[in-house]
Amino acid sequence: MKVIATLAVCVLSSCGPAVLGSASAGAQTYPTRPITMIGPYAAGGPTDTIARIMAEGMRASLGQTVVVETVTGAAGSLGAARVARAPPDGYTISIGQWGSHVVTGAIYSLPFDIFGDFEPVALITDIPYGIVARGNMPQPDLKSLIAWLKANPGRASVGSGGVGSPPQVGAIFFQNATGVRFQFVPYRGSGPAMQDLVAGQIDMMFDSPTNSLPHVRDGRIKAYAIMAKQRLAAAPDIPTVDEAGLPGFYFSVWHAIWAPKGTPKEIIAKLNAAVVDALADPATRRRLADLGQEIMPRDRQTPEALRAFHKAQIEKWWPIIKAAGITGE
Repeated sequence: MKVIATLAVCVLSSCGPAVLGSASAGAQTYPTRPITMIGPYAAGGPTDTIARIMAEGMRASLGQTVVVETVTGAAGSLGAARVARAPPDGYTISIGQWGSHVVTGAIYSLPFDIFGDFEPVALITDIPYGIVARGNMPQPDLKSLIAWLKANPGRASVGSGGVGSPPQVGAIFFQNATGVRFQFVPYRGSGPAMQDLVAGQIDMMFDSPTNSLPHVRDGRIKAYAIMAKQRLAAAPDIPTVDEAGLPGFYFSVWHAIWAPKGTPKEIIAKLNAAVVDALADPATRRRLADLGQEIMPRDRQTPEALRAFHKAQIEKWWPIIKAAGITGE
């Protein structure tokens, strides 16, 4: 009765717009406190590194600190679930990528919709993966490496970020393309796996240049090829798979930012503007480029572009992943 009476008074006194507009007041003043960006992979890995660069870059536009929090496990789906369940107020957002926001939906029975339970904010970067090995791996090039792997089935160890992670899926596709076999060593993320590769505890990885290039430059690991048509601007001395003897074996991973479903459009617009501003900043662009990241063109940095791209990626990869028999633990 009080609600009805209040509405009646508002109609008579023309206070309706103020009452009806109060729901969007928070969106208009947003943000008034720090924002948490959930990273679904281990600290020190590629996604975590990109998250921290973006968090710093977005701070100026938002006028608030963006705090990166890692929530790892289940190929990135635990971190995504945290955001899917968060209040749609713009204070908890998700950075994720092909593994956490596409693959997990194909290998797990998730308690949320990997597509429908998020509001897209913006695509950030895309990066082709590389084939890398411990620094003292004796094979000098990719052809000789493949020949050795074929002659020694099951002998080599390959680090992965866990079931359904891009390093694991990339390694499986490599096995299928070449007919080789090796042992998988699962980790909670690419960061810990890279530490063991640098230490010589495992033999190989199929990994992001974000994670591997610093160690390649220092000579602590060896790079055999980039899985793309063109060489990386950040590492022009590393051949493509076409040049190295495995033509057409392309594999890349993109990153993006989402908010929980139902987040007001005004808040999505402010978050998107912060991402766009960060990606236009020369310092941010330089840091991402140094990691081998290719920044998405401006016309692909919109929420609408991310929504369409995300849907297309699910439609492309789910049948391939399921046919490969990759399942969650």
